[in-house]
Amino acid sequence: MNPVSSRTTALAKLTVPGMGSDHCAGIVKRSLKRLEGMGDITTNIASHRVEATYDPDKLKLADLRIAVEKAGYDVAQVASASEENNAENDADIEDEYLRQALKRLWIAGVPATLIMLLMVPHMFWQPIPGYLVIVAVLAFPVVFLYGGAATHKSTWRSLTNRTFNMDVLISLGSIPPYVIGLAGFFITMTSFMEMAATIMTFHLLGRYLEARAKGRASQAIRKLLTLGAKTARVERDGQEQEIPVKELQPGDIMVIRPGDKVPTDGEVVEGESHLDESIATGESVPVYKTSGDIVIGATINKEGRLRVKATKVGGDTFLSQVIKLVEQAQGSRVPIQEFADRMTGRFVPIVILISLASFVAWIFAADALRPILVWGSAFLPWVNPDASTSAVAIIAAIAVLVIACPCALGLATPTALMVGSGIGAERGILIRSGEAIQTFKDVKVMVLDKTGTITRGEPRLTEIVVADRVSEQQLLQWAATVENASEHPIARAVVQGAIERNVQPGEVTEFRSTGARGVSGRADGALVLIGNRKLLAEEGVIGLDALDKDLDELEGRGRTAVLVAVDGKARGIVAVADTIKEESVAAIRGMHELGLHVVMVTGDNERAARAVAAEVGIDEVQAGVLPEGKVDAIRELQKKYGNHVAMVGDGINDAPALKQANVGIAIGAGADVAIEAADVTLVRGELTGVVDAMHLSRATFSKIVQNLIWASAYNVAAIPIAAVGLLHPMIGVVAMTASSLSVIGNSLLLKRVKLSVVSKP
Repeated sequence: MNPVSSRTTALAKLTVPGMGSDHCAGIVKRSLKRLEGMGDITTNIASHRVEATYDPDKLKLADLRIAVEKAGYDVAQVASASEENNAENDADIEDEYLRQALKRLWIAGVPATLIMLLMVPHMFWQPIPGYLVIVAVLAFPVVFLYGGAATHKSTWRSLTNRTFNMDVLISLGSIPPYVIGLAGFFITMTSFMEMAATIMTFHLLGRYLEARAKGRASQAIRKLLTLGAKTARVERDGQEQEIPVKELQPGDIMVIRPGDKVPTDGEVVEGESHLDESIATGESVPVYKTSGDIVIGATINKEGRLRVKATKVGGDTFLSQVIKLVEQAQGSRVPIQEFADRMTGRFVPIVILISLASFVAWIFAADALRPILVWGSAFLPWVNPDASTSAVAIIAAIAVLVIACPCALGLATPTALMVGSGIGAERGILIRSGEAIQTFKDVKVMVLDKTGTITRGEPRLTEIVVADRVSEQQLLQWAATVENASEHPIARAVVQGAIERNVQPGEVTEFRSTGARGVSGRADGALVLIGNRKLLAEEGVIGLDALDKDLDELEGRGRTAVLVAVDGKARGIVAVADTIKEESVAAIRGMHELGLHVVMVTGDNERAARAVAAEVGIDEVQAGVLPEGKVDAIRELQKKYGNHVAMVGDGINDAPALKQANVGIAIGAGADVAIEAADVTLVRGELTGVVDAMHLSRATFSKIVQNLIWASAYNVAAIPIAAVGLLHPMIGVVAMTASSLSVIGNSLLLKRVKLSVVSKP
């Protein structure tokens, strides 16, 4: 394979419905890599999609389709990068694949059932005249026509392309028995045509059940697809028009009436209302929106009429990005999967060799092996120690082929990832990759940013201290009236706090600002001065000493405290602080219960940082750390604790540290760049989501390990049993199907995992 020139790179997207496991994906990948001009290739088993870069001067999209089809897999759709990914269309393709699988099952299942109904009385009670002819006629369409045709077509393509997919084993397990069974028309021998029909039917049953179960596993994507609006009402040429959402353009003015879904992400330009944003935040209480506020597509307008300017459309919207992240996680790889990949990559040719070796051993060493049949017949009703050597050799060889399909091994990781990432998406936890799941479970240190992560990220009025028989309401009235003329964040916090306490600011005159030190103005004729102690002392304010103790106590708790003087006399203190989120204490308690060492790394001052740390139960504090210093702080913790450090942040300045951490976790309400840099995104913006995400990652990885152990043990144990003749092929194909379904079923048990298990105080 020649590398692709960066100047001539194109991107192709192929939908391959039959690519249902890592083994299949590996075959598809190897087939494409043989093409001259191919670049990077990624496969997503959950969405059955292949994305590949290629040199358009050397390859066409049709060449990629042909290469995949030669590997034995049908291609439902080929698209270029210029054609937008349509997840809804992918779902339609998956539905059609499921319908075709069911149709094949019915066409094979009816004749196969008739064969079984005839075989039992023919073998045990009364021979049926013309039985062999009837079975040959009924089994032929099952094995060769619509039932098995797709399997054999895939086998032929695979073999001619020098690859070995899992259909090769099924073809070898069904065609030879049918052909050998035809010899019964000429010589007296055991008929194997019933076996051929049964093997193919159970193979098709397994394919259908796997497709159906995997559909259940990936239903999170389908749920997300149903959330978006289908049409939008926009203003064009002075009139309202209803258009499909896909025709929206940035800058379009959308009209959103009560009860409507917001068609796409945008900014309110007129009107006010409450929006149900539960799909994005998980918060059931509607959120007030007015001019200038950002709205998210697929949220629901509760009462007022809004005019909203579209800012993001198509694949750039919040909902599209969530779908993309979930698909990315479902199609990602886990490092532990490399073990399964190495096994399945060589599995099919090894199984064929074992099957041939079993056949040869029974033909030439039947006397030495027959005691095994005698022993097995005592407790296995299908074992016949008196069967002819050729019959036993054929049964053993075919049993090895059908029992050894590495389907379960290939499904072990992707099905668990599909279910786990789907559960996370439904609960506001977006895990970007399988590697993050494996790494997350081993985290020992959780690093937290302070502002916007532990705290709300905005100052609020927290305490009011009064002196000289002044009421809190009166003090707040003076402070809010003067601060209402200032745009400083502390001033806005004081005014908002007053309004929340039913105190309305009055009219201020003679307003004056002294920069960072304070403000002054007249309220109701009184001269009000608000600021730090130094400013008030310089202005000759009396009575400051009486408030020193309260001032020190408030500042010791990390508050920003300002003094209020009226007509030259100190009247009290108003304190503001970046308040702690309600769930922070419970979240950090939950981290401790998971055995994590919790560290706060913040740019804030030491006193404020330690006050917050003491309140929420942080183990270690690193304060006054600049953005570039956060990366160094992560590195030092990695040296001390190994590569087991995770970080939670929400701001642009957190992005480099999130990348440096072994697992980066972004609070969903934070900056886009932080979310892009993270391995895990908490859409709901709640710190308790960290604990939930860790529980989910541990549960998902546990399922992956269970699946791999079961699938490996199954093949290791079953192949020798089949090779010595103790396993009938019909039993084997049932067991093979059951093995794959058990892996899928075990993955689906993840839906029972209990999140939000943070203990209460």
